[in-house]
Amino acid sequence: MGGVPKLRLPAAYAATARRSVRVTLAASAGFYLFLYGFDSSVAATYALFAAISMAGLSHIPGTGRQRARVLIPVVPACWVLITIGTYLSVRTWSAVVGMLVIGFVLAFTAVGGPRPAGAAPGLQLMYILPSFPPYDPGSLGERLVGATVGLALLILAEAFLLPDHPKTVPYRERAARAADCAERFADALSSPPYALSDTTVRAARPLSRDLRSSQVPEADRPAGPSVRDRALAHTGLAARTLLARLALMPPLPGGPTSPGAGLDVLRAVRDSSRETAERLRGRKAETAAHAELWRVRQALAAGPPDGAAAPAVLRRHAVALEVADAALAMSTAADIAVRGRAGAVTAAPGRFWYAGMRAPQLWWRRLSGHLGQRSVFFQNAVRISLALAAARAIAGIDTLPHGFWLLLATLSLTRTTARGTRSAVRVALIGTLAGALVAATLLALVGTDIEVYAAVLPPLMLVTFTVGPVRGVGWSQAMFTVVVALVFAQLAPATWQLAEFRLLDVMAGSAIGAVFGLLAWPRGAHDELRRAAATLLRHAAETAVDTTAQVAAGGTRVPLLTAPGHRSLQHALIMAESAYAQYQSEPKGLGVPAGRYDWQATLMAGHHTLWGADRMLVPPEPVEVPPLERGPTEAVTRIGDRVAAGMLLVSARLDPTGDTPDTTVPLRARTFDDFSAEPPGAPWQYYAAVSWLDALVTDLERITGELGERKDAESTVTPPGP
Repeated sequence: MGGVPKLRLPAAYAATARRSVRVTLAASAGFYLFLYGFDSSVAATYALFAAISMAGLSHIPGTGRQRARVLIPVVPACWVLITIGTYLSVRTWSAVVGMLVIGFVLAFTAVGGPRPAGAAPGLQLMYILPSFPPYDPGSLGERLVGATVGLALLILAEAFLLPDHPKTVPYRERAARAADCAERFADALSSPPYALSDTTVRAARPLSRDLRSSQVPEADRPAGPSVRDRALAHTGLAARTLLARLALMPPLPGGPTSPGAGLDVLRAVRDSSRETAERLRGRKAETAAHAELWRVRQALAAGPPDGAAAPAVLRRHAVALEVADAALAMSTAADIAVRGRAGAVTAAPGRFWYAGMRAPQLWWRRLSGHLGQRSVFFQNAVRISLALAAARAIAGIDTLPHGFWLLLATLSLTRTTARGTRSAVRVALIGTLAGALVAATLLALVGTDIEVYAAVLPPLMLVTFTVGPVRGVGWSQAMFTVVVALVFAQLAPATWQLAEFRLLDVMAGSAIGAVFGLLAWPRGAHDELRRAAATLLRHAAETAVDTTAQVAAGGTRVPLLTAPGHRSLQHALIMAESAYAQYQSEPKGLGVPAGRYDWQATLMAGHHTLWGADRMLVPPEPVEVPPLERGPTEAVTRIGDRVAAGMLLVSARLDPTGDTPDTTVPLRARTFDDFSAEPPGAPWQYYAAVSWLDALVTDLERITGELGERKDAESTVTPPGP
């Protein structure tokens, strides 16, 4: 006989069902405790909406316990918002000004990463709630008590009720696995047969891909401004760069005993990668491998050994320098990610500028960097604050009944693009209409029988917060309309007209959201991503020209903080990364097709430009670099100019305001066609610069899709092996 089959929810509903149970219990317990236990409708309202706002409207990523940790510091923030909202709501003009300012500030906190961004809508609602009648500052105590109890119940429910069992891999473990792979790569390259097989290289690609922010769940993404988050993101970037450079290591020139074999470098990279993996996994790791890698990196920066002047040796030396640099960056960043500011003692001041800074300084750097109209975070904050202020003004001037719903609709239906807002509004209105019909029917049939509403509300909330997030905004609006009708029917006698007010408020809020979505940056991050990517490549072109010119001129290199132009290029990179992150969350189909350009390759080009310039112009200790002779000078200058020209051409094609024709340009042929043979007598600095420029051309080919086309063409003309 078979056992009784277990009832299993579909995978899409499992997580939302657990979260629905938590928010339903927290909201219902607080609501019924104050309404029927202490006869306080004010505290009951705030207990209910505190739980709903921070769990139903907010989208804080992670497991229940991760969300509980985020909610603990949210409690005092809610006290401040409720207090300010209570006192500013007495006059319409002060309420509108407060909505404009506080709405902007709360929306702008999204620059702090997915968790602040997820909590922002709920915090907005906590300020909106006291902005409407009754205008009674004397009830502030009840409001604060109710909100505190509602949030406390939600935190306890998130932390202890129906715990989640996530199957995601933490980012530190992802980085540790990449370090393990780097160790295997370096070990294979430093021992017979001194080469990597195609199978080994292919197996490493998923490890590198898993470190991309787009492949990491929001809860595990190191996107915050803190020292540890910045260092962990830096670790992942360095690990990806290290794996890419190890995979392209040139063959041994003359055997393992030749002066340019560089096996000591690979062994140091191997040991350092093992040490990094252990540190990331929380094991007590020694620092001997890091110190040895630093010594090897300094020796490489002084040039190849005497007698190693053959072009093949110099090419391998250039790649070995890149490998050592990436491994050292990975090791240092991992140490900072694990130990925080305590790891700053081993960090170079330029690349790891953030290592010794305190949290307020880092937050200020993040906020000030995005405080401009070219930041998508700034654009979103302006859009939502203007829409909320307009909604508050209309609600105050027209004295709309239940004007709270007007602002709630504006907040929940305004999207980052006009197209997204229009789509959400259409579906939301249909859902609200359906919900209003159900609520009106229920109110007309039941009348003032509060016991029925009290009995139906918890199961209805349970279904609402389970089905709504999965089925979309239409279902959410429909079911939430019925929920709020049952809530307000218990707070005061209500008729079927309550559903009518709800529908009118949602229609008005939708119209306001649609208007501001159309007027304020209606295309969202699409145009901004193209503009930011174009700006990034322009700064990268300037850096490429300046760096190659300084390499050709020689001179004294001193350990500066960064190479010239580093800060401008870094800021352009930050703008491009934030625009790309938002672009991934928006509907596609506007303007250039989503697959036309590889935006990830654009970001990598910015990182490679930064790192290469710092590597060649900022040595670990003072060093005198002789100027290049005429032949190498002309060669490296022309290659640098051509790489910069390619960057500018791709930049013009990306810029939405430009009129450059979108035609394929053979970037590599135009850059390296005259220099297939090295200039005689070229020193190692020439090969280091050319190796860096070659990597930048590869990035440009990835951006335009030319790399895949070239590889396809090569595979069709290359005869098959034995």
